[in-house]
Amino acid sequence: DLQQRNLLSDERFAEQYLQMRSRKGFGPVRIEQEMHEKGVGDSLIAITMDDADINWYELMLETLQKKYGSGSASDYKERARRARFLEYRGFAAAMIGKTLFDD
Repeated sequence: DLQQRNLLSDERFAEQYLQMRSRKGFGPVRIEQEMHEKGVGDSLIAITMDDADINWYELMLETLQKKYGSGSASDYKERARRARFLEYRGFAAAMIGKTLFDD
């Protein structure tokens, strides 16, 4: 009965989980991993991520600014610290590298 009324749906769970975690500043890599750990199927994860209207680059910049402020990282050690933080949050290494290390 719950499935008929769409109150118990894997699709709905995946969409809601994606929105909840992205609002908290988590990136696609981490969200996909967490959904997989919660038993969501790979195909449903892929569909949900593809359908999401989320600008991951903008979200990464907002997350970085919220944690470290608007100042840029001056030395390599600080850039590496910020890169580790963003990687922990689940953002792609290529996106992090392009943002922090390309001058």
